[in-house]
Amino acid sequence: MCAMISVQHTIDDFLHLFFPHVCAGCGTDMIGEKALLCIACMEALPFTNFHLHAQNPAEKMFRGRVPVERVSSFLYFAKDSLVQRLLHGLKYKGNTALGYLLGNMMGAALQSSSLWSGIDVLVPLPLHPAKEKKRGYNQALVLCEGMAAAMNISICAQAVLKRSHTESQTKKHRLERWQNMEGRFAVTNPALLENKRVLLIDDVMTTGATIEACGREILQVPGTALNIATLAYTVK
Repeated sequence: MCAMISVQHTIDDFLHLFFPHVCAGCGTDMIGEKALLCIACMEALPFTNFHLHAQNPAEKMFRGRVPVERVSSFLYFAKDSLVQRLLHGLKYKGNTALGYLLGNMMGAALQSSSLWSGIDVLVPLPLHPAKEKKRGYNQALVLCEGMAAAMNISICAQAVLKRSHTESQTKKHRLERWQNMEGRFAVTNPALLENKRVLLIDDVMTTGATIEACGREILQVPGTALNIATLAYTVK
């Protein structure tokens, strides 16, 4: 038995050498076997606690633009930060397990707040089909899957379509972002959303132009109420 354990340890050490299991945030290998983030990164996550406050900065962003019930973002986003590294891993490195974890944490936070009771359905902000095919997944849908497990709410990924590809929003100011997104989304199956309190999910909120454009289309469906949550909120 001891010999078998010794051999297994040798194999584990060999695999760890060539295929190290590291933290998605800082890259350390001082991490639990099944963990995605080390303790230090978990403790360093910059939580906003927006879900506890009705008039939070994310909600105020949409005031006078589109009628929403509630808006929240889970983490603060800044350049060259831990959150930027995590989002990069989710969006461009195929780390969907990390997206599920963060979505689950965000969903648990919303579930703990009475402000967020009564949501009927989660709607991931859609990617253009060509972009989703190239990436292999929609990161907003991955977040929704983690949230759905925490909130016990169904996901509706078939009701809204992004019907045309858009240029990158990164270097555009607020008006250009809004113009870039105008008319890009369409509700293709309104029956799935009719008379529902919808929670629209995206990864990052910067100016809110993309989410606003999608939310406006959702609100064209009779009886819908719009709520918004993103994983991250860009620090101005």
